[in-house]
Amino acid sequence: MNYECRSTNEAQMVGKRIQIEDEAWLALRDLANDRSASFQELMDEAIVDLLRKHGRPLDLREALKSSTNEEMSTPVAARPAPRKSSRKKSV
Repeated sequence: MNYECRSTNEAQMVGKRIQIEDEAWLALRDLANDRSASFQELMDEAIVDLLRKHGRPLDLREALKSSTNEEMSTPVAARPAPRKSSRKKSV
């Protein structure tokens, strides 16, 4: 399959087919018309909102940033105290 960009500035996107109930489709179409947005723009916004709601990164930059923040907030485990030897030292 050939996934070509529509322009050089636009990232490659994979097409997926979904099924939407008629009532939901009409509501989304009306919302898109009211906002002067495309269906694709509504779906992009919905997906970003869903990923953020569940704390999932959107791209590599966010993944690295969240991983760095997690490392900084995790306390370093204290080293265990040295064990005392039960053996007697010979003189």
